[in-house]
Amino acid sequence: MVGLGVGVIGYGFMGRAHSLGWRNVAELTDSPLTPSLVAMSGRNVEALRAVASRFGYRRTYTDFRELVRDPEVQVVDNTAPNYLHREPIVEAIEAGKHVVCEKPLANTVEDAYEMYKAAKRAGTIHMLAHNYRFVPAIVLAKQILSKGSLGKIYHFRGLYLQQWLSDPKAPISWRLKRELAGYGALGDLGSHVIDLARYLIGEMSEVKGHLETFVRRRPSPQGLNEEEVTVDDSFQALVKFENGASGVIEASRMATGHDNFLSLEVNGSEGALRFNLERLNELEVYYTSDGETRGFRTVLATQSTHPYMRFWWPPGHVLGWEHTFTHELYHFTLRVSEDRSVGPEAATFEDGWRTAVVMDKIAKSSETGKWESVTT
Repeated sequence: MVGLGVGVIGYGFMGRAHSLGWRNVAELTDSPLTPSLVAMSGRNVEALRAVASRFGYRRTYTDFRELVRDPEVQVVDNTAPNYLHREPIVEAIEAGKHVVCEKPLANTVEDAYEMYKAAKRAGTIHMLAHNYRFVPAIVLAKQILSKGSLGKIYHFRGLYLQQWLSDPKAPISWRLKRELAGYGALGDLGSHVIDLARYLIGEMSEVKGHLETFVRRRPSPQGLNEEEVTVDDSFQALVKFENGASGVIEASRMATGHDNFLSLEVNGSEGALRFNLERLNELEVYYTSDGETRGFRTVLATQSTHPYMRFWWPPGHVLGWEHTFTHELYHFTLRVSEDRSVGPEAATFEDGWRTAVVMDKIAKSSETGKWESVTT
């Protein structure tokens, strides 16, 4: 086995999820490259060392530039907050590293385009970490659609709901600041739905959106004063696809009753499918050819023949959210070994840029009240 030195920027929620994924690729898959956790970087020395020690990183840095310069680091995986995506990734590309970046790619269309062009010029293997593309049931849905089994596609519906901001007293955070987060629910959750819509159905041609901020001031983390919220709490958008399909997408972080509810539905002339992240091992499929017995059937995507399941457990032994990171990072290591793009299965930086354009046009439409073209 050939080793692949990994350096991860960020030790928080996503840093831990990616670290587990890298470790699982090394221990549980047949990847021709064995990821090795070389270094982790972050600002809080004590917290950084605690996480790095737990996952077995060999060293830590408080400056991401030192991680990028580390000769043993071959892949830089950036899990830092949105406003810290562009600079480390561009520097890593210029240093000749392969790169993985958490979504959304950047806070602006311009920064996303710069990152995409930098990766393209350098020829580096790069991936935008849209992990839901690697849920086995969603990969199965993509396979069904690619075969044309649902006929002509009429509709796509995507809904992503969370409730962590539904309490007006919930404190301010970087995710509620335009200069740090880019967008709110649109960037945080909507980027997932837009990416899945593009992955499953195809490119969008026009959008008409509405953004809403329900709570415009929130307490500071210390509770001493209030600060302005400068991003959206929720959005809804109508979508037209280049292939003639129409869609509805929505996301909210104030949807009381939902912790992490992602729902997708596709309707075609010969069938339909639907998916619910809260039951992520299942895909519901409907075929008009079933005649009098037709109805939605539930497929438990845990057979050894289903996507990525050969690495895991016997049929019926379900997977969780964290397994998607193993799948996407396994895919990344394969493409590094083959020296070719991670697309179309995984999201590239071009995908991230195109999704950024869609988000920008949804926001613009919310201001103008008009349909906006998303042709790039």
